[in-house]
Amino acid sequence: MARYSKAVWGWALYDWANSAFTTTVMAGFFPVFFKQYWSSGIPVTESTLQLGLANSAASLLIVLFAPLLGATADRSGTRKRFLALFTLLGVAPTAGLWWIGEGEWQLAIGCYVLANLGLAASLVFYDALLVNVAQVESYDRVSAFGFALGYLGGGLLFALNVAMTLSPATFGLTDAAQAVRISFVSVALWWLLFTLPLLWWVEEPAGPQPERISFIAGWRELITTFHQLRRLRPLALFLAGYWLYIDGVDTVIRMAVDFGLSLGLNASDLIGALLLTQFIGFPAAILFGRLGERLGPRRGIFIALAVYAGVVVGAAFMQTGLHFYLLAAVIGLVQGGVQSLSRSLYARMVPAGRQAEFFGFYNVMGKFAAIIGPLLVGLTAALSGEPRVSLLVLLLLFGGGAALLARVEVGDGRADR
Repeated sequence: MARYSKAVWGWALYDWANSAFTTTVMAGFFPVFFKQYWSSGIPVTESTLQLGLANSAASLLIVLFAPLLGATADRSGTRKRFLALFTLLGVAPTAGLWWIGEGEWQLAIGCYVLANLGLAASLVFYDALLVNVAQVESYDRVSAFGFALGYLGGGLLFALNVAMTLSPATFGLTDAAQAVRISFVSVALWWLLFTLPLLWWVEEPAGPQPERISFIAGWRELITTFHQLRRLRPLALFLAGYWLYIDGVDTVIRMAVDFGLSLGLNASDLIGALLLTQFIGFPAAILFGRLGERLGPRRGIFIALAVYAGVVVGAAFMQTGLHFYLLAAVIGLVQGGVQSLSRSLYARMVPAGRQAEFFGFYNVMGKFAAIIGPLLVGLTAALSGEPRVSLLVLLLLFGGGAALLARVEVGDGRADR
């Protein structure tokens, strides 16, 4: 592994921190606990729709606020401050899941939406800080390093949490339900603790304006940016393509466990497969960073999207837990790669000094897409009564995203080779 500065380590450790939420809560225990505990007695297709609506609601909120927050942070030099604020917004409701009782699915949804909002908003500022800790020529590698640490950190805590649920007595717990609820608290503490290195070690230049003035100016900046995007054709095309393909990626992350449960697969097999994805994803993300340097990030993204299309088709024929393990292993090979290379490719293209603002739009594209993806999957399952076909709609998103990305001009020679 390459030697990195303290600033790079501090920045990358935020991926280690927040990935505990995406792994243990978003992808792992929340879908299981929501369907089997908080939504007990509700038909599986109805709970799938409720979960899809919750993911969509969280995404809609970040769509409305992310670009404005980014413009404000750029002008006032407060990306770290905003990151800390929204981290707390994510941590508090995650810990609050401990107090929600059986059948209280409305409260569970409320906490889940707030935690997702905190995570998504914090990532606007985290992604933008990439340009503060790395040079252009190392964007691919540093971005991939962050995702790799995220897979490792999220996987380690998830492994501990899974062990707690499989053998509660070993940890002095009464049952698996108590273990899951404690897992939510452990995620909140982990997320909070490993945010501190970024706040301590990453330096951020002061902005040109005070925070109050820059918030007002942020509205004007937002309108200006919309007009500029029409002239910045490569950026606009990239964001449109990213909007489509990251929808498919994010929907797979959010809905995979619910999909397996709807097919009648064993919850322990699904959780075990997620663990496998995490530990395969750690070295695979690093390798994709090297692949991006060698082939160019755009070609690396194309490879990952082709793999995702194959996984979606394979999921329609899935019958056993072993099939889920195999598909999870394949996803682990490319999931971190498509995310890290998208971030590093975009970082090359944004105007200098306005990274948080433009990364606000970047995250908006991902979250706006995530309004559509989970909702489409949930509606398809509910209307057809056959969850097996629900993921096939993602083929349109992967294909459409790849087609738009192919039209992006990368004329400086650094974004692709």
